[in-house]
Amino acid sequence: MTNITGNGLSWAALRKFALVLCSGVALSACATNEKSYVDDGHLQIYDPYEGYNRMMFSFNTKFDDVILNPAIKGYRFVAPHPVRKGVRNFLRNVKSPVILANQLLQGDLDGAKNCVLRAAINTTVGLGGLIDLAGYNGIEYEGEDFGQTLAVWGVPHGPYLVVPFLGPSSIRDYSGYFVDTTADPLHWYLRNIDRDEIYLAKLGADYFDIRESVYDTLKDIRQNSLDPYAATRSIYYQSRQALVDDARNDTFGSPAIPDYDDDY
Repeated sequence: MTNITGNGLSWAALRKFALVLCSGVALSACATNEKSYVDDGHLQIYDPYEGYNRMMFSFNTKFDDVILNPAIKGYRFVAPHPVRKGVRNFLRNVKSPVILANQLLQGDLDGAKNCVLRAAINTTVGLGGLIDLAGYNGIEYEGEDFGQTLAVWGVPHGPYLVVPFLGPSSIRDYSGYFVDTTADPLHWYLRNIDRDEIYLAKLGADYFDIRESVYDTLKDIRQNSLDPYAATRSIYYQSRQALVDDARNDTFGSPAIPDYDDDY
């Protein structure tokens, strides 16, 4: 097994830790009561660990203020919008195999076809994905992950969870993230040639790009919400529900809902 760090931490160890974490949280959730549920419009949010989550939310806020947000501001200063857009296009294109797999698992054959077309067009004439020529020609990007796939299959969110540095999610969606990461063909290829550090760099770039894309939204929440924690939790669930509804509509042929993907 190839080590990721100098102290011998391996991919297998990370996966085992994630499985233990998810299993422990899921099992302990069985002991919670109905007071752990929060009604948010038509959504019912299961937040049995609100005390812990608020503590982690505060920690992440301080991390953002001291480290991440200054880095994002510096990135925006040195990289104009077209450059940032090119980076985002490239990272999306690299995710094509994982997106395709989830489209197929959701039974969305039209989405799978569009994913293949996008990857073929953008990888060749789009300079490896830096230019979204497919999008310019009406083949829009659809980001699909295994968390959405589980939702389409009827798996509920489970407990809401705020993880240090990574931010808000749920047991279902974090589990989906680990499945996507583990099953990614790029991960396996780089692992087989002993270049795990490249995949870690790719994960870091994904994380930074996502955080840059939601920087303005999170800033607005913190400045204008009486309870930024509750507002962030609500927006997370609403955005995930919109993506799941979109996937279900595409699968079963129902009318499409509006596109909620923000483009900064």
